Amino acid sequence: MRKTDKKIDNAIRSVLTEACDIALEQYAGFQWLTHFVNYNQFPESLLIVCVYDTNENLVKTNQDAMCALIQEKLITIDIKLKDIRRQISFDTEENCLIEHGGKWKDRFS
Repeated sequence: MRKTDKKIDNAIRSVLTEACDIALEQYAGFQWLTHFVNYNQFPESLLIVCVYDTNENLVKTNQDAMCALIQEKLITIDIKLKDIRRQISFDTEENCLIEHGGKWKDRFS
């Protein structure tokens, strides 16, 4: 990872942590989020995964509001995504447990 990529990644991590803290308070069942990126194709390659505890809580959540929160945070570090809904996905710990035995590394590979 180049030095500039590391700086961008640290900034992304920082604003996503802020979004995570807000989401933990505002969205029932929200647990955590993570991101993946290929800096050779940035920002188009940025993928953010929001994880909820159960499918029931995921269905109840306002995904558009969650996307808006993340977009708002990314804009503060001058990252503008053309179609945020294409770069944010939603998952649950329930699905990971059923489909991959709770092993997120396997699920994300």
